[in-house]
Amino acid sequence: MARRYDSSTTTFSPEGRLHQVEYAIEAINNAGTAVGILAKDGIVLAGEKQKLSGLLAPPKGSEKMYKLDEHVTSVVAGLTADANILINTARVAAQRYIYTYQEPMPVEQMVKRVCNYKQSYTQFGGLRPFGVAFLFAGWDEHYGYQLYMSDPSGNYSGWKATCIGQNNQAGKSLLKNEYDESVGVDEALKLAVKVLVKTMDATSASADKLEFCVLTREGDKCVQRILPGQEVTQIIDEVNTAAASEGDE
Repeated sequence: MARRYDSSTTTFSPEGRLHQVEYAIEAINNAGTAVGILAKDGIVLAGEKQKLSGLLAPPKGSEKMYKLDEHVTSVVAGLTADANILINTARVAAQRYIYTYQEPMPVEQMVKRVCNYKQSYTQFGGLRPFGVAFLFAGWDEHYGYQLYMSDPSGNYSGWKATCIGQNNQAGKSLLKNEYDESVGVDEALKLAVKVLVKTMDATSASADKLEFCVLTREGDKCVQRILPGQEVTQIIDEVNTAAASEGDE
């Protein structure tokens, strides 16, 4: 029965489902894992880098993290080419808002703008849903630090900590057990490593497989920082040492 309704994004099945949207969400569940954690003094985003050929030239920028504005950043899971279209949409919307109102665009308003665009691709014929999910991290004067997740259907939701991509249920289970609202950025980074180690196919984590971005406030400005490999290695070593000491007890 499903095969009669899965070729169109605009036709509901008798069970009330849009199969193409569900297939797009399933594609994200096979993508590299991404994690977002809200800390008391910032937001941590982390992502698993894709395994690429050693013959490829090293990338000039981040593979998973994208700056949308001075106060908003994001991490993606899914098709990067699809993500680029939506990232440009968000960046243009942010700059138009600044030009019009002379102040930064509220984080949720930017997320809603992107999600409305994503939803339109599920409602008109001849289009396919964007095969990408986002974690948006930002700060504004209205609600402070905020973390949002959006999927191909155009839905979005606010989170304190969440995980998207491959094995995301295992990651969410770990976050549910270990996340605390009082954590700082340093503790959130270690928790993000634990989640990624649990969700990755590899038996051990290394700096060339993981990527981290931290959004914090310094004075009256937002600072977005992608952690260098040396710092990532140090965090991984600290997590491994803590895990080894717990196993010895």
